[in-house]
Amino acid sequence: MNKIFDQEVVEQTAIKARDWVQILARYRTPSLVRSIFELVVTLVPFAALWALAWVSLSYSHWLAFALSIFNSLFIVRLFVIQHDCGHASFFKNRKVSDWVGRVLGVFTLTPYDVWRRTHSEHHSASGNLERQGMGDIHTKTVSEYRALNTRQQFMYRLYRNPFVLFALGPTYLFILQNRLPLGLMNAGTKYWTSAMGTNVAIIAILGIIYYFGGWAPVVLIFLPSTVLAATLGVWLFYVQHQFEETHWQREEEWDMHEAALGGSSHYDLPVVLQWFSANIGIHHVHHLYSRIPFYRLPQIVKDYPVLSENQRLSVSESLASVKLHLWDEAERRLISYKELHTKYGKM
Repeated sequence: MNKIFDQEVVEQTAIKARDWVQILARYRTPSLVRSIFELVVTLVPFAALWALAWVSLSYSHWLAFALSIFNSLFIVRLFVIQHDCGHASFFKNRKVSDWVGRVLGVFTLTPYDVWRRTHSEHHSASGNLERQGMGDIHTKTVSEYRALNTRQQFMYRLYRNPFVLFALGPTYLFILQNRLPLGLMNAGTKYWTSAMGTNVAIIAILGIIYYFGGWAPVVLIFLPSTVLAATLGVWLFYVQHQFEETHWQREEEWDMHEAALGGSSHYDLPVVLQWFSANIGIHHVHHLYSRIPFYRLPQIVKDYPVLSENQRLSVSESLASVKLHLWDEAERRLISYKELHTKYGKM
């Protein structure tokens, strides 16, 4: 490796975001044994908890409900593995990655090919103020918000309301919106096949569950675990890009690598939650080089402490980010409505 990328140089020099891509390239190759192991230690407990919760219905509905809540963590982990499959980082073979992703998409209620396309667009335009779209949490600038009329401002505030974002939104997204290839309705049969194929598989599984167990396992196991997993997933996505000193630029100044490193957080979670979220909190590294398997990300921040500190966000800091809604282009940070009113007065 070129001397400029030696560890000592990395620690003592401000390496440009684009140069990190070459540094991180050596971590990209997935291990077949490790990938299979990670898949097994996620799928087996997920299935076991489902079975245990179902058996528990005969003794206590509350116990079954509690087990389903715990199982939502494994659904989150399945989603992140599906996410890695979408980036072709989980297996060397693209077809294997895609079919594993499609199967997991049934359990996460996510049509894999539709999601992969929209998520790819998110990566290709993250941090670009003029290319916000599919796969993003829409963020207006101060000037854009001030130019809205009263009704439009109300609708934006409603959209960014925590109850809508983290309670209603995830349920709508995973239970309803994912049933159609919205945004790709005219993009070809591939996306309709993905959505409808996933729907048929979900209906078939739910039909079997209902046939053998009635409504109880659907209402007390399937729905709680799915809805909570959706909420946790949306929360993780939110804090990965919505924090005070994130990165947004206009098209002419935007750079993909700078946006990846500066506009994605390092969500410093407790070890247990880091495991259940499959290291997705090390999101700035992921955005810089999405072909790196999730299980190699911790080694990267260990090898390069400068990356460990970059955009680090604690759990308490992440909670505070909920009140930030507008991008102030002058101060280059997200601000709250209260700060907006202090700066410009009531509107």
